[in-house]
Amino acid sequence: MSTSALPLRTLTRRHQAVLHRALNVLRSREHWSPYPEDPGDSVAYRDQDAAEGERAFQRLLGTTVELGQPGRDGTVGPEPEEGGEVSPYGFPLRIAYPHSDPAVLLPAQRAAMAGWRSATPLERAAVCAEILARINARSHEFAQAATHTSGHGPVMAFHAGAVHAQDRGLEAVALGLAEQTRLPAAFTWRKPLPGGRVLALDKTFTIVPRGISLLIANAVFPTWNGYPGLFASLVTGNAVLVKPHPRAVLPLALTVRVARDVLRETGFDPDLVCLAAERPGEELARRLAVHPDVRIIDYAGTSTFGAWLTENAPQAQVHTATSAANPILLHSTSRYQDTLANLAFSLALYSGQLCTSPQNLLIPRGGITTDEGHKTYDEVVTDLGTALDTLLADDAHAADILGALYAPHVLDRVEAADRGNLGPVAHHTRAVTHPRHPGAVIRTPVVVRLDAGRAADLSTLMTEWPGPVAFAVAVESTEAAVALLRRTVRETGALSAGAHTTDPRVERALEDACADTGVMLTLNLTGDWYLTQSAVYSDLHGTGLNPSGNTTYGDASFVTGRFRSVAVRRAADAA
Repeated sequence: MSTSALPLRTLTRRHQAVLHRALNVLRSREHWSPYPEDPGDSVAYRDQDAAEGERAFQRLLGTTVELGQPGRDGTVGPEPEEGGEVSPYGFPLRIAYPHSDPAVLLPAQRAAMAGWRSATPLERAAVCAEILARINARSHEFAQAATHTSGHGPVMAFHAGAVHAQDRGLEAVALGLAEQTRLPAAFTWRKPLPGGRVLALDKTFTIVPRGISLLIANAVFPTWNGYPGLFASLVTGNAVLVKPHPRAVLPLALTVRVARDVLRETGFDPDLVCLAAERPGEELARRLAVHPDVRIIDYAGTSTFGAWLTENAPQAQVHTATSAANPILLHSTSRYQDTLANLAFSLALYSGQLCTSPQNLLIPRGGITTDEGHKTYDEVVTDLGTALDTLLADDAHAADILGALYAPHVLDRVEAADRGNLGPVAHHTRAVTHPRHPGAVIRTPVVVRLDAGRAADLSTLMTEWPGPVAFAVAVESTEAAVALLRRTVRETGALSAGAHTTDPRVERALEDACADTGVMLTLNLTGDWYLTQSAVYSDLHGTGLNPSGNTTYGDASFVTGRFRSVAVRRAADAA
């Protein structure tokens, strides 16, 4: 390890308090974040406010993001036909990224692990915390990158694209630190023997990383879904190769550049973190996933490719976060209008493109009990449409909530649903005009009526439809709704399930169903917290118990398989 411009002692002192706090919060699960959520916080973001973040993003347009990593054999982009990104808000970014030959890149990453492995877990955690702190200082720039690659609205971009992603990263660092220090680094083991003798052995436990970790990121939340695996692997001694989605390279390219800068300054080989941008049609993820040096894979995306990875990359530990058709049961409520408002916002937020967005609204055919009296199925569906219209009446306000559709196929899906291809339309979508970006592709949610008793409708609701498409599903009874919820989670997968009910017996039935199928249940939300939201350091994201994926963010199991402990025993003096 070379002489560093930023001594590790300095870093461990700088970040020890925040790491200690993160470790404590993971035990208590209370609310906490070192990264302020308020984009206007003039203390936390004094070096880069919203205006400077936008200027920093504008300066990136039309440039090449240089990383200085080995094996460079050309570039990806910058034009769309060359693989360049196009903002969902209607313009090409024309940013180029280095393309590297895996035959050069992977050996360099393997060699880079030697010095990193010799660092202590606390030193690695401090380096990771420094990377995150520098990213946090540029949160407004990262929010712009999220906006113009994934189509996030301003609040979603700053939260999920920046500070909450950073929270997920630090959460993984703290989990990795806790698990690597569960065994003592060194101690003397003594066993009393007959005659007053003592058998003594000096024992050491050394953390051994698995190898190169491949992060295959998605286009919807490249940082929020990417940072857990990136930092879990890095803190446990592994090198990380970041393979971004072609539509959302910028957020992770900036991340890799920051990480390489910090590693270099602390005396480690920057090739511990590299970017693998791909050319059109290259299918780089498939090539890299089966390479024998790749020992860990983190993937968020479709269940089809997740299954392919699991089957075809046996040399690697594969973490998947895949498809989800999230159900919510409307049984009864004492706050009908607030229930509708909360549900409308959940459907509209980021145009239903969240992995936790509700899709199937299970409504008893006979209606529901409310504080406004009995409401029929038809009345509930109509009133939900009214709540959506009220929420999204103003285009500027609607654009902030909805964001933009991140890919053309999402628009195709919405338009097909609105034509009645999936069933009778209860509430039609409409185009929203963004006040600053007239080229943005924005649509309000379409609500389709389905009948759980019809085989064709059952097939539709048992399929994931990411985007602003929701189904008002008529079910025969509450019991049938709980059974359908259970079946959907077990067969299709879900990351979240919700319900509105005033009946404790229904609550218990739902708790049993969700425990059996492995999905988080959220009950009776009517205020400013939504089914779609996940509180970092408190909530577990995913369970690994249903087809939505095999991994759980925020749980020790997410980090423990990324390293092993190897013991050395030596005879010691018994004195």
